[in-house]
Amino acid sequence: MLIILSLVPWVESLSQETAFEFGETIIVKGISHASQKKNISLRWIDVNTSEKTWSKKRRVLKCFGEPIGVMRSERQYENFLLHIEWKHTEPGGNSGVFVWSDAIPDEKSRLPNGVEVQMLELDWVKLNTRDGVIPPDAYVHGELFGVGGVTTTPDNPRGTRSKSVENRCMGRGNWNVYDVVCVDGVIKLSVNGKFVNGISKSSKKKGYICLESEGAEIHFRNIKIIELPAGVDPEGF
Repeated sequence: MLIILSLVPWVESLSQETAFEFGETIIVKGISHASQKKNISLRWIDVNTSEKTWSKKRRVLKCFGEPIGVMRSERQYENFLLHIEWKHTEPGGNSGVFVWSDAIPDEKSRLPNGVEVQMLELDWVKLNTRDGVIPPDAYVHGELFGVGGVTTTPDNPRGTRSKSVENRCMGRGNWNVYDVVCVDGVIKLSVNGKFVNGISKSSKKKGYICLESEGAEIHFRNIKIIELPAGVDPEGF
């Protein structure tokens, strides 16, 4: 079933409407007391994609990649754990998740600020070979980097970006699992069951979570957010 979304230009002053519910937020207050646990359905807002960009069927959310843009969470998050499973269906497919984002797209790129958690299909490096030079595999295995003026300190530098220390992603048609821990300007990324990357000292530490549409079909499932206690200064160091 195709979910009907409103096409919303990247103008901050225009209203945005809930597109659908998919995934859940888990709020834990005192882990030892089960009665304090409360799960809330995640609501996603179409920022600047279209009615044909997204389709929800059973437990899978499909993004068809056009136009380039994002869907954002209804709420902002500060300290949290994000569990998300994804798979590409096209060679060299490109996508990602933005955390701590304002969800206000840049006019040219159509993408917002925040810290991007990269999701590239394995053949991206082959399809983007230039003058016989093949890009490093690190591109496709969970790179972390600031976007739109957000700065970070990379654990494993590749310029201003942080690359994974071990290549663990699987190619198109296979589900990959990301567990993303975001606390007080620090992000640690687990890829398919092992922590392999991280950044620290992010200049932004609170914001929306955005799912990215970037030219290729990608599927998402089993999105969960576990909220953690707030920090002292969510706006910066």
